[in-house]
Amino acid sequence: MAKFRITGATKTNIARAVLGATVLASGLGAHMGTAAAAEKLPVTAAAANTHDDDRAKRETKISVTAAQVLALAKSQVGISENAYGGGTPYQKWYAASQRAAETIARDGGTRAEYINAPWCAMFVSWVGEHTGARPQVGWDAYTVAYAKWFQANQRFGSVAKPGAVVFFSWSGSKDLDAINHVGFVEKDNGDGTISTVEGNTGNGKVEERIRPTSQVVGYGYPQYAG
Repeated sequence: MAKFRITGATKTNIARAVLGATVLASGLGAHMGTAAAAEKLPVTAAAANTHDDDRAKRETKISVTAAQVLALAKSQVGISENAYGGGTPYQKWYAASQRAAETIARDGGTRAEYINAPWCAMFVSWVGEHTGARPQVGWDAYTVAYAKWFQANQRFGSVAKPGAVVFFSWSGSKDLDAINHVGFVEKDNGDGTISTVEGNTGNGKVEERIRPTSQVVGYGYPQYAG
């Protein structure tokens, strides 16, 4: 669901990460590392992905639109986790990614622990990667650090926009540290609700949902084309 951060150093943080069984046998062994959050908080947080942003601005013209990102996200609707809470393309991709090694260095843990871990943020990260918009969308598996990356890059706010990354707290808190879940905004419905595309929702699926804005902590704004 979302509050996922592997520390490996303490049982308390492992419990907080709500990790499932460590199921990864072969295929990932060559990649030492794990996936958890996108940046350590502001300074280290901004460091890794801020470099991605700066490099993208220097080397690549931003060409991915919000509509393209939402189209890929919506094409995944119906994909479900297995009985262990894992087995999705998003968890497998993230566990094998370069980002996993970076978050292991930050939080501890192993790549295998991501295979059955809460995957809403991994879904958002996967969509960014597979549309070519990762430098704008970011990548992480820990929702709190993901939101703080947007904040550190001055791209976090309170207005729902199509393609924005939306962060939820089921308690209604507006504190970033209370974030439980993340997805994409499809649209603001103008009636106190938003339409979204989310991973690891319902019974562990990718689904389109309608959410009350009272549960929204804030929105991260990728820099889209157009």
